Amino acid sequence: MLCSKARSLFSSSSSLTFPSFKHLKRPVALSTKTFKSPITMSIVEHVVLFKVKDDTEQGKVNLMLSNLNGLVSLDPVVHLTAGPVLRTKSPISNFTHMLHSRYKSKEDLNAYSVHPDHQRVVKENVVPICDDIMAVDWVADNDPNPLSPPPGSAIKVSFLKLKENVPNELQGEILGEIKGIKEGISGVQQLTCGENFSARAKGFSLASVAVFAGVEEMEAAVGKEEYVNLQKQKVRDNLDGVIVVDFVVPTLSP
Repeated sequence: MLCSKARSLFSSSSSLTFPSFKHLKRPVALSTKTFKSPITMSIVEHVVLFKVKDDTEQGKVNLMLSNLNGLVSLDPVVHLTAGPVLRTKSPISNFTHMLHSRYKSKEDLNAYSVHPDHQRVVKENVVPICDDIMAVDWVADNDPNPLSPPPGSAIKVSFLKLKENVPNELQGEILGEIKGIKEGISGVQQLTCGENFSARAKGFSLASVAVFAGVEEMEAAVGKEEYVNLQKQKVRDNLDGVIVVDFVVPTLSP
């Protein structure tokens, strides 16, 4: 539910405070690919949130993360990292883990989704231990650089659910407000946003990902939330729900 107080993109809509295939015994925390030259393209962002069952053995969680991170070896993937969530700021979600990956096109994302190795990991390691899974996909409004945020980077993912019958014009205005955040708050190294095209987004239609050098920089930005344009009345009045997830890119375990 949305409270009457103004809330920023970096806050929840409630008053609550929130927070590869090689079978490794330790979780592989970060998987990326390195590119020698700059890439100009319309990057597709893919974020998956997982709610692991409370009674799941840690070894099974580690295996899920190791095998998810192993999917970075697939040709369509340009970046992929999976690990535990730092905190979830939403009264309507309690996700425990997150995967963030990037692709050069929607076709590449689809190729990844239907790849037998991906299907096997989902079937054998993800579905058996998860109560809930949510995926949000969007075409980035700019080409983030670097494509793979380094270990220790803090990522803030925000999903917005708009009320029914919100006109396309207004959706565009809301996206415009989100885009202005990078220029208005120091510490935001990357920010992409766009309209969701995943069928597994639970009705959330707008999404953004903001990347900071670390948790300290991310929390400093939250302290400047008064600047953030999402608190404007025209935005708040058209929201039916908000999910904000904080995530730290883990270091690769040897």
